[in-house]
Amino acid sequence: MAKTARMQQIEAMLTDDPHDPFLRYGLAMEHASQGDDETAAGVLRELIANAQEPYVPAYLQAGQVYMRLGREPDAVAVLRAGIIAARAAGNDHAMGEMQGLLATIE
Repeated sequence: MAKTARMQQIEAMLTDDPHDPFLRYGLAMEHASQGDDETAAGVLRELIANAQEPYVPAYLQAGQVYMRLGREPDAVAVLRAGIIAARAAGNDHAMGEMQGLLATIE
């Protein structure tokens, strides 16, 4: 799949700050919006694994991407981890969204 101008822009910014969670998240969302859920899942997985502090929105988006890919066990695992991260961050809204999505799977 061809890279969009936005993807190229984000990747250029990531060369200056390769660990910026907001940029990584934006890159994942750009891939998802282009229908490239497999790449989006990989970017989100790396973001979750490498972030210095949990980037809570990445967990919900990863769960949604995994569901679209038919990877329910991965969705369940990332949503459970996300619920814990959201609770620790005091992000009740994200926690509720992830609990709701998880309930549709289990």
